[in-house]
Amino acid sequence: MQKELTYEDILIGDTAVFSKTISEFDIYSFAGITGDFNPMHIDETFADSTIFKDRIAHGLLSGSFISTVLGMKLPGPNSIYLSQTFKFTAPVKIGDTVKAVVEVIEKRDDKKLIKLKTQVFNQHKVLAVDGEALVMKKY
Repeated sequence: MQKELTYEDILIGDTAVFSKTISEFDIYSFAGITGDFNPMHIDETFADSTIFKDRIAHGLLSGSFISTVLGMKLPGPNSIYLSQTFKFTAPVKIGDTVKAVVEVIEKRDDKKLIKLKTQVFNQHKVLAVDGEALVMKKY
């Protein structure tokens, strides 16, 4: 386990990543947790008739891996996730390996706020999710 970072340890330009291969189980589990059973995600016959020609993962499932990086790696434990923007730029499908990447782009010392560029790429380095997060580091 990595050492817990303090606000002072974190520098502009620091990055961290988390990768995961998306399974059918992940999509069904996310649908069950959220109640989002949109046929684009769970109905193969329906999804085959769409522009994607296959089922796609929920956008927020892909985006949720950003939370993993923020809460576990950078800034890490004892940080408070305040806001997040998302722009979904490409679909994520079953079998895709996604990599959530965060980069510190700004710090506000008076309130210990950290602004981060947040992105999720697939295994082909295609950007699937783009955005920014604002996090407060307690310590």
